[in-house]
Amino acid sequence: MPGVSLQQINKQFGNDTAVSPTDLEFNDGELTALLGPSGCGKTTLIRMIAGLETPSGGRILLDGQNITDQPAHIRRFGMVFQSFALFPHLTVTDNVGYSLKINGVGKEQREQRAQELLDLVQMPQFGKRRIGELSGGQRQRVAIARALAQQPSIFLLDEPMSALDAKLREEMQVELRLLQQRLGITTIVVTHDQREAMTMADRIVVMKKGQVEQVGTPDEIYNNPASLFVASFIGKANFINGIIRRGTVIVGNNELATADKPGFIDGSSVTLFSRPERCRIVDNTGENTMRGEVTYVRNVGSLFEYHLTTDIGPLIIEKPNLQGNSPITKGQQILVQLPADSIKTFPALAA
Repeated sequence: MPGVSLQQINKQFGNDTAVSPTDLEFNDGELTALLGPSGCGKTTLIRMIAGLETPSGGRILLDGQNITDQPAHIRRFGMVFQSFALFPHLTVTDNVGYSLKINGVGKEQREQRAQELLDLVQMPQFGKRRIGELSGGQRQRVAIARALAQQPSIFLLDEPMSALDAKLREEMQVELRLLQQRLGITTIVVTHDQREAMTMADRIVVMKKGQVEQVGTPDEIYNNPASLFVASFIGKANFINGIIRRGTVIVGNNELATADKPGFIDGSSVTLFSRPERCRIVDNTGENTMRGEVTYVRNVGSLFEYHLTTDIGPLIIEKPNLQGNSPITKGQQILVQLPADSIKTFPALAA
């Protein structure tokens, strides 16, 4: 049974639609990421789930029970906000145990529970410190511990790592995912960072302008995007505009074969999508091969990123930076191939 089900849930602010009628299921024990650009509706959606925003229509079910009209304090979901919202005048222990205190739990019991949670988030020795004495990553751990204090059935996180620097953010993504897996708690994370969603989530919900564009595993979202928006929002990609002629795609004077057979009629304008790591540098001509000139080489440590000009337009190719490999240099002419099974065909965007 799903942990949380949304049935035609939607939200209007006056004449503006923040979230169009949406059906979603958040499965028990899974971590789901709500992913999309600013203003796409993901924060409004999680606030409705939390009880902090009243839906304009639809229902929210928790294990089959309708909780749409329940106030937030009745739901008792664990929440971590972007700002962490910690109390600077309280110690770490008192911050973690605050929700237990307002619910009448005795001092000894709540301090014991706080210590258990600080052990869980790898901060056992920090209980007596004030919030101002902690780093950003430590504050995030305290916020997570506080959200877990009442053993919530659902864990909700709204942009929880946006205030952290890049290196710490990546470390905390892994730590939070390992903690969630260990606890087995149903978790929903709001993020605009596609790398964060790919790193942490069992499933990703990609949103655009209040609507769900695609729901799938990170692998499905990355390798089989449902739309050009999803393809462009997740990772790097090559996009090539062409025309359908007799079942193939014509780009300038080039004919490109594709593995998918989308059934476009002759003369349809299409956009081809291919990931840079699927493009190949080859020695011999063949299907979907073309010559290109390297205009820019980007070394990002684990791989080389080559930017090319070709007869079908600009292309990016990514190759592993392996010991002993000689990098290709700017100005070099190379032969490249876009394998047919690496290409997905979409209707071209309207001008």
